[in-house]
Parts: sequence; C-alpha cells; structure tokens
Amino acid sequence: MEIRNFYKQFCREGFDEQNRLNAFEVTAPDDFNFAYDVVDAIAALEPERRAMVWTNEQGAERLFSFRDISEYSTRAANLFKAHGIGKGDAVMLILKRNYQFWFSILALHKLGAVAIPATHLLTEKDIVYRIQSANVKAVVCTAECSSHSFIDGAERELGVSLVKFSAMGSFPGYVDFDAEIEKQPAQMKRVPVTKTDGMLLYFTSGTTGNPKMVLHGYHYPLAHIVTAVHWQNVDPDGLHLTLAETGWGKAAWGKLYGQWLAGAGIFVYDFEKFVPSDVLRMIEKYRITTFCAPPTIFRFFIKEGMADYDLSSLQYVTTAGEAVNEEVCRRFQELTGLALMEGFGQTETTLTVGNLVGNPIKPGSMGRPSPLYDIDLIDEDGQPVADNQVGEIVVHTKNGSQLIPGMFLCYSSDEQNTDRVWRDGVYHTGDTAYRDEDGFFWYVGRTDDIIKSSGYRIGPFEVESVLMEHPAVLECAVTGVPDEIRGQVVKATIVLTSKYQPSDALKKEIQDFVKRTTAPYKYPRVVEFVDELPKTISGKIRRVEIAQRDKARLAEQKKQ
Repeated sequence: MEIRNFYKQFCREGFDEQNRLNAFEVTAPDDFNFAYDVVDAIAALEPERRAMVWTNEQGAERLFSFRDISEYSTRAANLFKAHGIGKGDAVMLILKRNYQFWFSILALHKLGAVAIPATHLLTEKDIVYRIQSANVKAVVCTAECSSHSFIDGAERELGVSLVKFSAMGSFPGYVDFDAEIEKQPAQMKRVPVTKTDGMLLYFTSGTTGNPKMVLHGYHYPLAHIVTAVHWQNVDPDGLHLTLAETGWGKAAWGKLYGQWLAGAGIFVYDFEKFVPSDVLRMIEKYRITTFCAPPTIFRFFIKEGMADYDLSSLQYVTTAGEAVNEEVCRRFQELTGLALMEGFGQTETTLTVGNLVGNPIKPGSMGRPSPLYDIDLIDEDGQPVADNQVGEIVVHTKNGSQLIPGMFLCYSSDEQNTDRVWRDGVYHTGDTAYRDEDGFFWYVGRTDDIIKSSGYRIGPFEVESVLMEHPAVLECAVTGVPDEIRGQVVKATIVLTSKYQPSDALKKEIQDFVKRTTAPYKYPRVVEFVDELPKTISGKIRRVEIAQRDKARLAEQKKQ
C-alpha cells in the first residue's frame, strides 16, 4: 500500500482485517516527510478532523484540528527560519506536555532540521552535555519550569550563544514563541530530505556511562503504523492517551506518528505530578478510547481503587516501558474487563515484540515478534537458543540499518558504540528473554543484570514479579551480590508500603513467600529495606548502582 492511500483506507474506509495486513507493506518515496505527507495531507483531505485535545491541571482546554496543526507547524517553521534555523541544525525541545511541542517538532521536520526532545527534569549539567554533544543551535523551552535558568547557565559555561524561544510565557533573551508565531505566514516551500537524513535525536537513559545519541531518519515514523494500528488499536474517531512526557521516546510511540498516520485524535493531559485519581478522571471525562502507560501506572490505579470511575469508553489498553507483572494484568482485567496488551521495543527501534490485535495473548508475556522485524534469541556465542532457554533479543538487519523501517541510523558521533551493538548485520538489544513452545516471548532482564548463582541463570524481573505480589512491597530491585560459595546470591532491595515496617520477621516472611511462589533457588538470600531506589532520570531503576554500592561495601569489609 502506498503511503498516500494509507490514511484513506484506514481512517475513511475502516479498519478491516485486509487493511491491517496491508499496513505491514506500506511504501513511501525516499523524500517522505511526515509533516508534509501526513499532517498537511490529512489537513487537505479533512481539515476539520480532530487531531488533538489538550487540557491542563488548571482546566484550560484547546481543541486542534489537522488544519490547525498544519498551519501552526508551518508558522513555527517560518519563525525558526527567520532566526537562522535550517536543514541539519539541531534544536532541543523542552516543552513538557505543552501543545507547542507538536507545532515545534513538525516545524523542524518541515525545515529538515534535527529535533531533540528533552525532559524538563534535566539539570544544568545534563543540558551542558547535550548542547556540547549534539552541537545544539537553538532551544525551545516552556516557561512552566526552571529549565531556562539551566539553559542560560549552560550557555555561560560553554561560551556559546543559542537561539532561545520560550512558550507559555517569556524571559529576557528569549523569543516569545506564542506571540511571534502568530505573525508568521502559514505557507512555505517544501524543503527536500532523504530517508538517511537525521530527523530525530534522543539521548538514551542508560544505566552506565553518559547517554548515547540515538539518531533516527525520516522513514522512522512509518514503522509506528504497527505501534498504533496493530498494537494500540487506535480508533480514528476516538481519542488515544499515552501518558509519557514529550521529552521521552515513548511520546513518539504514543503521542504523534502512528496515531496521526491512522487519523486518530490524541489526548494530552498537561500535568506536573502524576496523581492516579486525576488521570482516571480524565479518562472518564474525555471518553478516552485507547490508553497506554507503563506497568507502574496500572499498579497505582489498582491501589487507588478504580470502581468509582466510569471507564467504559476504554476499548483497548497497552503497556510498555518495563515488563508487566501477571498479577497486575489479572487485577486490571477483573476491574475493567480489558486485557493489558504488553509490547517491547527500545529508543533505537519501534515495537519489535508485542501482543498484536487479533492474536491470542498470555498475561505477563511480551507477545510475539512483530512481522516488521526479523527477531531472534541468541546465546553468548551468537547461536540461536532453543525454546524455554534464555537468550539475547536481536534483530537481523542484513540490508543495513537505514533501510529497516523504525531502526535508528546510528549513535551519532559514536562509531564505537554503534559497532558494539550493530555488527555483522545483527542489532543487539542487550535485553534477554525466553521463548515458550507457542512462540511467546517472556522478558528476563538486561544482559548485564543476569544473576549467575550455583550454575543457575536468574533474571531480576522474574524475582521482582513475585516480590511485587507481596502486600508489603511497594517497589523493589533484584541484583546479584558476590558469594564465595555460589558465585552470586540473589539480593532484594525493597521499598515498603506505608503499612509495613522493616523487621527480621518481615524479611523471612518475604523470603518464604518467594520460595513458595517460584522456584526456591530464586529466593533472595539477602534482603535490604530502603526508603527509595536509585533511578535514572527517566525513572528506570538503576540496578547497577545498587550492585556497585554492594561491591564497594564488601571491599571495605574485607579491608577491616
């Protein structure tokens, strides 16, 4: 199916099964540009079609049609161009969930520039690193946080002069984005691009070392047809809500490309702090039809209590970002009648493994490989593993990275790390799983997180899943600690719920609970209760930091 026919068939003629199958074979010209060829094209076909509903904690509300998005993104492109931004220039976007993010990122696509979405949680040190590493020329930030002070500090430290724009308010030295955009023309000449030109750059939130720069090209959005149509099951006449802030890669998965390729409306709730009751109220009030969030959110929903909310508008619910616990799946389905459809992918890819529409599911499983990718599980020697054996998830890409829809082009300015993960036509995800006899994948953990104890290979997630079923456990991280006899033993670092206090009796209760619930060799021989877990800026638990602390502690004890 040609891309120009995709919107017509999926949005205007309906989501029948044949159209779904055709979506796996969408073709596009080399100069495909999502901003022109999707957003502007839909605006020409159905200018009043709902593109986005935006609201915030204060109750402000904006409704944008595709014509609105098309025109505002062109005005923004002309504003950026007037300030010297052009093809290939890197522009950082720190816009939280402000609607100006969508104007800005599409504007940069129209100019052939490189958009760098970034979270407002970045410190001055983080911003210095990003500006320096990506040769950032301009920044668009929101006035609803303190990022501007960090940007100004980074300028002084680096001795550079950035082009700076502010939205939702103005600061000295910043162009008032909201005021100036209205003065710009709503027409522009198309800027040519190719599929190997850089379009989107994300700084990954790794557990070790500085963040890597994941660079995607202009064909990247096309692979999100699978994300939105085959996994999230978006309704072209409904509203899709993905909770992610725009600084994270998950926003590209759930707040832009795939949803608008299918003509579906996106719902944006612009909030500062996640409050489960507020989000449930938004789902009820705005009649959200499809919803996606990490498993943590569903745990909070369940603890909050969902019976008092009318969630009947929900048709389909998906989850990603971390492996989901079977108990969470079971409880959510009991409360809503809906299964949680898990999916797996990375900043470097789109959805690679998932529970796709119309396929059978197994609660707690990642699902099966997407037909878009050639997925395999391999051992440490690079050989395929048998069913029910743990292996690293890899993607075979024989024709080169830039020719695989949805795969990143490279780690920008980092040939060594690119070659480390992408060698001999195989992309190594660094994540491990096993495949059961029915072809379903079950997440185990990162390759460097695997615990090897007395000859057993133990994935942290399988133990964490059991721990999370105990009512005392709010959060947990499982790591390996050195042991002279076993090589390593399993350690659980646990944050307790408010109703429980640390004690030796509770420790033994939790250990016995794990022994009864899963294979006894997996139980945590070491248990530590803590007030909080170390996390990356994106909220992922830093098991490596816990392991490093334990290693340093043991080394100190040996000295004594």
